[in-house]
Amino acid sequence: MYRKIMVPVDLAHVNAIQPALTTAADLARHYGAEVCYVGVTATTPGTVARTPEEYQQKLDAFAQEQGQVHGQKASARVITSPDPVADLDDVLLEAIEDVGADLVVMATHLPRHLDAVMPAHGGKIATHTEVSVFLVRPPAEQG
Repeated sequence: MYRKIMVPVDLAHVNAIQPALTTAADLARHYGAEVCYVGVTATTPGTVARTPEEYQQKLDAFAQEQGQVHGQKASARVITSPDPVADLDDVLLEAIEDVGADLVVMATHLPRHLDAVMPAHGGKIATHTEVSVFLVRPPAEQG
């Protein structure tokens, strides 16, 4: 059913998106799909990499590692933006078409009141693309 799964990745927060990474790997294994990890970085130095080229190298290594761990085809695509925070939704929507994804698996947060003013990225992606979008929430806190 799915041939290419796109997973937005922020290399600065890999631990936080681990549930989405696991979900994407499980779906890719089930459908025999490729996983394309997409990262958006600034054109200026950041906390993960000093240049977009260095970020690409790190994302390529991350994709290769994920592919080996999960035994599936994996690729990486880095997109540069002068303002990744402001441009993220539009850049991800373009990336869906650019990479030929037919499913997007992305991490999201639990709903908050602020979402009425500033909606979550996953919600906007889901409402502005024709491909399926699987939003993965963090595990519920044990209490």
